[in-house]
Amino acid sequence: MLLSLENATKMFAEKIIFMGVNLKIEEGDRIGLVGVNGAGKSTLLNVLEGSLPLEQGERAARTGLSLGFLRQDSGLDGENTIWEEMRNVFRPLLDAQAQSKRIAAQMGQYTDHSDPDYRALSEEYTRLQSYFEVNEGYNIDVKIRTILNGMGFADKDTATPCSTLSGGEKTRLALARLLLSDPELLMLDEPTNHLDFATLQWLETYLQSYRGAIVVVSHDRYFLDQLCNRIWEVAHLRVTPYKGNYTKYMHTRELLYERQLKEYEMYQQRVTKLSDFVARNKVRASTAALARSREKELERMEPVRQPPKPLNPARISFLFERDPVKDVLHVEGLSLRAGGDPAGRLLCAGACFDLLRGEKVALVGSNGVGKSTFLKALIGELRPEAGRIQWGRNVSASYFEQGQVGLSGYKTVIQELWDRYPQSREQELRNLLGGLLFSGETIYKRVDMLSGGEKARLKFAIMMYEEGNVLLLDEPTNHLDLATKEALDRALIAYEGTILTVSHDRYLLSRMPSRIVEMHPEGFVSYQGGYEEYLAQRKAAESAQAAAQAADTPASSDAGAESGKAATEYHRTKKQRAEAAARKKRLFEVEQEISDLEAQIQFEQDRLSDPEVSRDYQKVTELCANIDQMRATLAERMDEWANLSE
Repeated sequence: MLLSLENATKMFAEKIIFMGVNLKIEEGDRIGLVGVNGAGKSTLLNVLEGSLPLEQGERAARTGLSLGFLRQDSGLDGENTIWEEMRNVFRPLLDAQAQSKRIAAQMGQYTDHSDPDYRALSEEYTRLQSYFEVNEGYNIDVKIRTILNGMGFADKDTATPCSTLSGGEKTRLALARLLLSDPELLMLDEPTNHLDFATLQWLETYLQSYRGAIVVVSHDRYFLDQLCNRIWEVAHLRVTPYKGNYTKYMHTRELLYERQLKEYEMYQQRVTKLSDFVARNKVRASTAALARSREKELERMEPVRQPPKPLNPARISFLFERDPVKDVLHVEGLSLRAGGDPAGRLLCAGACFDLLRGEKVALVGSNGVGKSTFLKALIGELRPEAGRIQWGRNVSASYFEQGQVGLSGYKTVIQELWDRYPQSREQELRNLLGGLLFSGETIYKRVDMLSGGEKARLKFAIMMYEEGNVLLLDEPTNHLDLATKEALDRALIAYEGTILTVSHDRYLLSRMPSRIVEMHPEGFVSYQGGYEEYLAQRKAAESAQAAAQAADTPASSDAGAESGKAATEYHRTKKQRAEAAARKKRLFEVEQEISDLEAQIQFEQDRLSDPEVSRDYQKVTELCANIDQMRATLAERMDEWANLSE
């Protein structure tokens, strides 16, 4: 057991956050914390860390437990460069290395190796070297580069000051630093924010093999599915543990609620029946004894509490009346520049895209490739540099844009909707807004005072009124809590029209799309199926490409239509294939050199322990110099290996 809470209660002023909580974190646990915004997930993390005290109960941690906590604020030192910030994780090792070098210089001043001071220095030198090697000090730079590359800093100059990084970059760098520290218990508060697909996949793979325990708060349902073996739900002043990942938790929670509700109803029926019997029979002499027996049975019955109702999810439903033609959208020879500005960066040139009636297509691609710009070009908000965008007859497109764009900040929620649809009855608008969790006074809240999730729900209300037969969605699940994400998923899956959505929500991408299209500067690459099929087809395409490079021939036509198509998009020249082969050969050579150097260093260090050698100052000096030279060479080969492995 690493850490536990027993009968824990936490309050802020008079408000109870949670009470009577009993939890344990064991080695190897992968725990996901879920709950609505404001339920107390971040508070629970701080209590587990020990930075927040409990009002009641006890927190117990294993002696010497190393704990790392990624908060939503990065905590980086703005004066440091990226490289300095990463190396500071290994400060004790670096200090030990510097100290051992100073001791080696002092040892060189002694001619009498039997001198007690020399022996003391020699022992301290051996201790420091052993500490440095046992803790893989010679791999520090390789570890740093591996983590930085995985977290999306491969192309970033490591001399960049942390103060100049964007908010998203600071979050990623803070996570990279925390991973390098390798604590026994890793606690992460929304670690998947600001990560693209490639970085998310790398992080998932890294954390799946992480040797310590993990507690994570995340709204990324796919991430929770891939990583977690337990879910803790923070709700109704309690923390309820569930076994399994997020999907299993959702299923188990539903079954548990149904069972608890049935038990409560049976209890209520039994109480009502017994109470009625007692009331009718206790005054009659012939049945008074039996009534007293039933009364005692009532007193002995263990009370069954009514289970708390799950929070009402948003009611989202997209309907339309008229079908469009089969060919909903045809895009040909499209060229786009960032922001629609003729001087802006070229995003794509000569691209083609088609959308058919009833298709549900997800548009993915790296950050900044132009996905949102493409949607804006489709609705006519931005003018393309070249190409043709042709919508089919009877198409009625409804567009969801991120943030407050398209909303009037000075209006109230109900005004925003009513001004768009003035013929609607007030009660009709209230009912619609109520289904989207706007109730009571919240319908009179100014739009510019709404949270990100509230603005998204208001936009869904507008789209539900528009009744579009084509939905264009730009990151619709951003800022939504888990319950609203689930409601939106169900609505999009049930929708009978056509969908084109930009999304990084892999849980949605695994359930909703019939096709995933990846956007590149060279154009669009299409993959049939959802997220898992997309990954499999990409992997097959990359394998076909690798086989083609190895054989110095184009990929075989029987590699599959989709795989072949994707491979064509990434086709390399003969010169590039030759460079890749040479890189692979050099990687093998460097790995062999590293292995040989490590063996030689170990051999020379063993010689230093030989009494005959240690008594000879000249031999010790030569051996130390030789070892230092080999270590320097080893560090160079490690750097080369890291670069070749990228």
